[in-house]
Amino acid sequence: QVQLVESGGGLVQAGGSLRLSCAASGSIFGINAMGWYRQAPGKQRELVASITYHGTTNYADSVKGRFIITRDNAKNTMYLQMNSLKPEDTAVYCCNVRGLRRDLSGFDSWGQGTQVSVSS
Repeated sequence: QVQLVESGGGLVQAGGSLRLSCAASGSIFGINAMGWYRQAPGKQRELVASITYHGTTNYADSVKGRFIITRDNAKNTMYLQMNSLKPEDTAVYCCNVRGLRRDLSGFDSWGQGTQVSVSS
């Protein structure tokens, strides 16, 4: 079993910053891809940013230049630094982690989600 614990959401004014964390624990052999997704009310879930084991990143156009995704492989933890936040960034943010368990079976786990609210 692989568990994900997210933290760092909250309420911030437009232009402010927040940092999200996602820590994976459990029977983990290795983690490949990690990513942050968000879903706003009435909208589909969208990929915000992703990062591979070796640090290759990918960002949604709407967050490029404002958000930075990083990971600490030793801690099985991923971060999302969100700067210059806009009201349209308001959503529930969920982390997704894919990798191998110690028995070498694959896993694709989701966090419980953390609310990010940006006021204008």
